[in-house]
Parts: sequence; structure tokens; C-alpha cells
Amino acid sequence: MKNKTRISCIIVDDEPSSQRVLKYFIDDTTVLDLKATCSNTAEAFKFLQLNSTIDLLFLDINMPKQTGLDFYKSLKNPPEVIFTTAYSQYAVDGFEVNAIDYLLKPIAYERFLMAINKVIKNKMTTNNDFLILKENKVLHKVFFTDIQYIEAFGDYVKVHTTEKTIVTHSTFSKFMSSLPDNFLRIHKSFCINLNKMNRLSGNQITIDTHTIPIGQTYKDSVLKVLNLHHEN
Repeated sequence: MKNKTRISCIIVDDEPSSQRVLKYFIDDTTVLDLKATCSNTAEAFKFLQLNSTIDLLFLDINMPKQTGLDFYKSLKNPPEVIFTTAYSQYAVDGFEVNAIDYLLKPIAYERFLMAINKVIKNKMTTNNDFLILKENKVLHKVFFTDIQYIEAFGDYVKVHTTEKTIVTHSTFSKFMSSLPDNFLRIHKSFCINLNKMNRLSGNQITIDTHTIPIGQTYKDSVLKVLNLHHEN
């Protein structure tokens, strides 16, 4: 079940040193699931023939016998691709085949993460039931159904899920705009998943073992959403 929530990928690169760097980056990025490392396009072709569910290729352009670009053009139903190369002149060619990104070697991890975020944004156009949250240098895939409530935390927000709390850099209002309709702001610093609510008592809502306050200025709107009336 865990792998279904991750982006499956393979490395296609003839340089062992480049393979090691990409493996290290992928291992350090929890949203990615490395399925294979291929040293040439022939190996990659054989692997893709047997594994049609790969989401992403890390594909070196300048390889012997067949370039990564020619290989990618030859695929009938290609996965998304991030090209990697030491030669900047290939960048335009890479984008002509709708590459997600183009990484120039030596690759920095922050630049690598920028490319992965582009992949995630592309996938979110067709998969809107989850968010990808960055905490420090780790990316977490979080389904809306697992979020209990969100808490403002300065220039960050705390996302409380059924399993853990993730602290990610975002303003509270910006984060709120990414949530579906079953999330309701009940306080200047709190927003809840209505589907997780257990009880309303006075000026508090209970979710699991958590008690979240209802702000005075939000109480009428909360009661209206819950089809209740405010008794003084």
C-alpha cells in the first residue's frame, strides 16, 4: 500500500558516479520510489516493456549508441521525464519533447527537489485527493482524508493527520485555499476537517483526542455550516 502513494521512477545513466548521486537524492526524497537503475537505453527499454506503471524517468541525454533524447522519442507511451546531462546545449532539445525539467550536472539537491515539485504539480492536475507537503528536505504525500485539522504556526502551518504532525512553510490563508470544501475555518489559527469532527461542546470541537477552540467571530458561521442555531 505504501508504494501506491509514491512516484515510481528509474535511473538511466551510463556514469556510475551520476547513478550514485541520483540514488542518494531519491532515497532522501520519500515521495519517490526507485524501481531500477539502467546503464544504457537497451536495459531501460527491456525494463519498461515489463513494467508499464513507471511514472518517471531520470534520463541522461549523452549516452553511447543511443542518446537519451532519441530513446525517449522512440517510446510509444513514455513516462514523464527529467533529463540529466553535463552539457547545457541539450536543454532546448529536452524541452521540445515536453520534459518536466532539465538538470545540469553536477546536480544540487535543492535543484533536484524543484524538479520533483514540478512532477508533483503535473500529477495534481489529475489527482486532487492529496497534497505534497515539504518538511525540511523531506516531501510527504498527505491525503485530505487523513488530515484532522490545520494549525497556524507563524510563517508555517502544522498539519495534524491521523498518524503524525507535519510542519510546512506556508501562510495559513494560502494553505486554506488548497483545501476542499469539507474543511472549515473555526478560529483565526485553526481549520478542521468536518468529516473528522466527533463533538461540539460550547466553544470547542473535539476530533479524536484533540480539542480545538472555536473563535468568537467564527462561531455563527460554524453553527450555520453544522445546521445549528446559536442560543445565547
